Amino acid sequence: MRACICNIVSKCTYSLVNYCCCCCCYFTHNTHCNNMSPRDFLYRLRRSLEKIKISKKIAIVVTFIVTLIFYLSPYWRSSNNRSLEYDELFMKNGLFEKLSFHKQAYDMFDANIKHEPLDANEKPYKEFIGNGYFGITLDYDSPIYIKGNRALSIPIYWYPVIKVDIEAPSQLATVVNYKNGIAYRYECFSNRLQSSIKYFAFRALPTIFVQDIELTNPTDYVLYAKLNQHSHKHGWSMYSTRPIKLADQTESYIVESGISTSTSENPIYGVSITYSQFPINVKVAPHSIFKLRIIISIEYLALKNSLEFTGVRSTLEKKSIESILKILHYENIEKTHIDIWEKLWSTGFSISMSKASDVLNGDLINATVYSVLSSVRAPSYEITSSPAILAKVASSLSYVEGCYGANHDTLQAVGLWSNLSSIEKINNAVSLWILTLEKQGCHNLVNAGASGIAQAMVLSFGNFRFNNQHLQFNMHPKFLHRDFHFRRINYGNMTHINVTVSVQENNKAIISVAIDRSDKNYYACDGGCLDEPVLLGPEYKTFPVKLTDPVTGILYLTYDKKHMEDLKHAIHVKEVSEAPAHEHHVLALHKHGHRLGGLPTFFWVAIGCLIVIFHLFLFKLIYHEYFNWQDKSRIKYDHLQLERTEKWTTFGKEEEQLY
Repeated sequence: MRACICNIVSKCTYSLVNYCCCCCCYFTHNTHCNNMSPRDFLYRLRRSLEKIKISKKIAIVVTFIVTLIFYLSPYWRSSNNRSLEYDELFMKNGLFEKLSFHKQAYDMFDANIKHEPLDANEKPYKEFIGNGYFGITLDYDSPIYIKGNRALSIPIYWYPVIKVDIEAPSQLATVVNYKNGIAYRYECFSNRLQSSIKYFAFRALPTIFVQDIELTNPTDYVLYAKLNQHSHKHGWSMYSTRPIKLADQTESYIVESGISTSTSENPIYGVSITYSQFPINVKVAPHSIFKLRIIISIEYLALKNSLEFTGVRSTLEKKSIESILKILHYENIEKTHIDIWEKLWSTGFSISMSKASDVLNGDLINATVYSVLSSVRAPSYEITSSPAILAKVASSLSYVEGCYGANHDTLQAVGLWSNLSSIEKINNAVSLWILTLEKQGCHNLVNAGASGIAQAMVLSFGNFRFNNQHLQFNMHPKFLHRDFHFRRINYGNMTHINVTVSVQENNKAIISVAIDRSDKNYYACDGGCLDEPVLLGPEYKTFPVKLTDPVTGILYLTYDKKHMEDLKHAIHVKEVSEAPAHEHHVLALHKHGHRLGGLPTFFWVAIGCLIVIFHLFLFKLIYHEYFNWQDKSRIKYDHLQLERTEKWTTFGKEEEQLY
């Protein structure tokens, strides 16, 4: 046999052509490759690639798996999951341990969390605390706001917020818990010092503002911090300050008083503020916690002129000092404060989450209710309320005739719902809400303070109205396309009514009613009151939503059965029928954020099956095409190889004859 012109494979040059030529010669047992045609070269190359056939199969399988993962990945990365978003956010900012305590309240819209700067999907609601006597924001330069016409809109230029100052980068987040009336500021510094501050305007004694500061040092070395307060020496006239010592107290206190200058439309206020003195420089030992409570007492009085302040200065200072003495002997003021706020929230409202754009949800509703309640005093729970004041409040709470009297519920009143991103917007919203309730027949509840306003706001959400001897639910059926729950509506002092509206699978809404406390029997009937009155109890009783012509109430409740039997003759409706089902695209818009959502499960299962079948068919097609091509190539190659062998055999015989 003659050797290949390229000699052996190991001596081939590294050019691609020579390498392939030598490989072909090698596979044909050192056949001369100068006479090889390009077509022969391709067939021989394919033959050599058969050795990596298994790798091709693996590549096809891997390609299929990657494609499948690509299609499924959006479902594994759900961006609408609030809990996952905030879990990642807390860990990213190093504040997970602090903020996780409020995570459940946040998920229930009972608290608002803000990072600085504001993170994506966070609400820009201003951090605000108040008790109706005064209010503040958590800004370092926030003045004290006192009662104006209806809101806490008049600033007193004394700045109570204490700032933890360290020359190191930090991560900051604030929390306002609506249900307990406490605001929190969490800050983690790069030197590993952690700062936690709680703020609350005490409900039981409304002149008191409390700041609880806690500095944690987890390191093995001493850390230092400064406690700073914004200067408040400007914006005052007749200003004075002096230190005092209280009996049986080792701590020093400061008394400051003067006239707070304000804008021309506001009256002149004489002010006295007493507060506990605090250290400027703080040393935190290794693996220890530094705790400090700063109590501030605020007294103010409207004056006719500046000269009047000389006669009332000592009285104001005395009152502010007495408030400090009272609070120092008060046991567990934080628990008392939380208990009062929980009682204010005993009457409440909840609504199902909607994913539609620019729609009202529980976060803004709770933030608005909290802002209004924080701007109104609660004399029912204040330890300084006299028996006469308590009797007046009780009378106002029991007389609710005519509340709420508008033609539509306040959930549809767009002007009442602002984003509360500044103290000005908070005060505007509070003023508008109180004005609306006063003019819509709820003035007695407004006069009762925070307890009455909480009742009035819940009534307005569902357009409930107290008429002569009955409570009427006037919400229009077309607005019942979301789930509502009205909790503990007061019907007298001894009766609490719970009303739930839920949308069923047939897209129709039903009403469920129960009484969790009652001093007598109560009855209910649905729209038109054509059916027999239903006796209510602790178990929920359901009623269909009926549409009447003309439109009237969809539910009536009373303790007088005879009165309810007479209602069907006094309502005077032409036609009563069950309210039609809501359109599918309306419900889908709220549940899924678009009108095409909410299709039956079978539809999505069928779509998924079609996608899987399509990819299996595609894989099968590629698989068969590949192996069919291999078989055809192998047959053709074997045929050509046979011809080539015969040709070279004949050529060899002819060559031997020549020799």
